[in-house]
Amino acid sequence: MDTASPRTRMSVLGVLVVACFVALFARLWYLQVIEAPRLVGEVSAQTRRTVAVEAPRGRILDAKGRVLVDNRTSLVVTVDRNVLSRIKDRSAYASSIAAVLTRFGNPTKTSTVERRLAAQQGDRLRAVSVATDVSQEVMVYLSEHSSDFPGLSVSRESLRVYPYGMAAANVLGYVGRITADGLRTLVPGEDPDSGEPKVYSPDSSVGLAGIEATYEKDLRGTPGVETIEVDSKNRPVRRVDYTPPRPGSDVQLHLDIDVQMRAEQSLREKLDVLRGTAQRDGTVRRAPAGSVVVMDPKDGSVIALATHPTYDPAEFAGGISQDRYNELLDQNGVSALVDRSISGQYAPGSTFKLVTATAALERGLINGNTYYDDEGSYEVGNPPQTFTNAGGVKNGSIALPTALTISSDVYFYWLGDRLDGTTAIQDAASDFGFDTRTGIDLPNESSGYVWTAAEKKALHQKYPKQYPDGEWFTGDNVQLAIGQYVITATPIQLARAYATFANGGTVYTPRVAWRVLRSNTLPTVEGGILRTIEPAIAAQRALPAEIRDPISQGLGAVTTGLGTAASAFVGFDQAAFRVVGKTGTAQVQGKADTSLFASYAPADNPRYAVAAVMEESGFGAEASGEVVRHVYELLAGQTLTGASTVVQGTRD
Repeated sequence: MDTASPRTRMSVLGVLVVACFVALFARLWYLQVIEAPRLVGEVSAQTRRTVAVEAPRGRILDAKGRVLVDNRTSLVVTVDRNVLSRIKDRSAYASSIAAVLTRFGNPTKTSTVERRLAAQQGDRLRAVSVATDVSQEVMVYLSEHSSDFPGLSVSRESLRVYPYGMAAANVLGYVGRITADGLRTLVPGEDPDSGEPKVYSPDSSVGLAGIEATYEKDLRGTPGVETIEVDSKNRPVRRVDYTPPRPGSDVQLHLDIDVQMRAEQSLREKLDVLRGTAQRDGTVRRAPAGSVVVMDPKDGSVIALATHPTYDPAEFAGGISQDRYNELLDQNGVSALVDRSISGQYAPGSTFKLVTATAALERGLINGNTYYDDEGSYEVGNPPQTFTNAGGVKNGSIALPTALTISSDVYFYWLGDRLDGTTAIQDAASDFGFDTRTGIDLPNESSGYVWTAAEKKALHQKYPKQYPDGEWFTGDNVQLAIGQYVITATPIQLARAYATFANGGTVYTPRVAWRVLRSNTLPTVEGGILRTIEPAIAAQRALPAEIRDPISQGLGAVTTGLGTAASAFVGFDQAAFRVVGKTGTAQVQGKADTSLFASYAPADNPRYAVAAVMEESGFGAEASGEVVRHVYELLAGQTLTGASTVVQGTRD
């Protein structure tokens, strides 16, 4: 039986109720007074978002300060991601947008708009870009018909612009939207003033080729930060704070745009003239592609780097279609996106005789007065294998200088035979920078190769089907001596080798970029130069007089008199500007020959090393020799001789 009175029970209940209210009020006081600052911050953080604002990229300048790549403002059509998520018939919506763009001069497929709208990459607070570089008429029309296009707007963004059009596209490169992989792996650069990282966002543009890619950390600007207040559905309400972006640093190149354009023009015109004509053995020249390299032998700076075919980097500025990209990959059987000056791999032909001559002289095998009777052919092996001069020409008793001047293959077959069993030629090639990448500051460089007996055997063992014979024959060494069969080189390697000979034996790492400058600041202004890319020596090799003199004598006569390139330099003032060089003709199975010419000038004080390589274009003097001559006309300040013609050279 419960003995507690009703009064007692009510008292206990009252105490409990009072205790609950005291605890509740204590908790409210704690939250509203003690925890208030922290909780206000949390609520604020939940209603605010920060968005990165892309900064303008730095400019790219040539050696004389002329702007090669700049920025301009472009009208961009965007769609609010939040509004887009509420549109039910997205296909009809995309079709309407495509129709308006096409109507006002921006031909656009519905599928293109749909693909861009469907892209998941990107901050939901950032609008989806569906078209760039639209006309003013598009902006006016969309503003007048805004109710028909919910979430659609036109804004102004920075785009890359190229004042010299397609010139130097392979060097400058292009930019594009960062990929998901790039977002994970790219290490951002730092702001030169604040040290703040130039962070990437899913909507960032990055360099994808050329200087744009190599110097991405410098060219990229420091993004701004916009703080936006959003509602419960993540929709923007108002801007809370804004830190403006800072433009990227400018990059100045060693490139001279005048020389670059002359090299590109001469190359393009000569290929056009040769295409469809027959070389002396009757083989039709396709002349599809080629390249020209101009270097300074004194420090390795790259003055011009031409390649053909090429592309217009402006096509990438606003986003290139897949169809157009595929077209660039196949321009009459060759890709316009491959920079042949650094990636093309070719047998160097007789231009390689510089290396063979150096090897033979270094080994004491010959000197400048060692004669050999060139009867037009040379036999090696048992059963004998016969190698001949071009056209079977007999040159009689000749020494090294004459063998270089008239490009006697037989003389160098003889040297290759006598050097068989050694790696003398391969070693000399390595000293001149062949068989390895030059390290030029551009992406996608190839290394070429100069096989040794051991390498040929190893390739056979690893890939027996592709390389069915792993044995090294005397014939291999004989062909190596004239730059055929077991060797390939890139045009930049070829130019560097002749630059090395010209400067007396210093192998420089080629450099396109000269210095990094503060944005829109002249280098003469204090603090305008952020850093200079200093010349880099990759190696040194000895070229004493007993090696250098007979080779110089032979190469110096190539462009005059009976030299193989004399026809290409008719009318050129050699007295004022003596060109030292070597023609090359590399045979390609089932195709016209590869034409090559490597050189330096002026002979007494070399300031330029110029090399040209032209695919399926015939003999050296007929094609590449003339292209190089036109480049030297500009470098020497001589009169341009006019349109390219087909010149029937003597040899090589």
